[in-house]
Amino acid sequence: MHAEVGDTVVVHGRTVGTTDRRGTVVEARGAEGPYLVKFDDGHESLVFPGPDVSVEARS
Repeated sequence: MHAEVGDTVVVHGRTVGTTDRRGTVVEARGAEGPYLVKFDDGHESLVFPGPDVSVEARS
């Protein structure tokens, strides 16, 4: 998975009742991650690409 600064990252909930988390890529630390993401709730975290993560390219 490839993401660039400004793209939206969606971390899908892995259990029933868990909602998806959405955030914006602030920094790409490598071609395939990890990515520093600022989530909609204001938290920032390193996101490592995996099967529960998808990227929506900025338009």
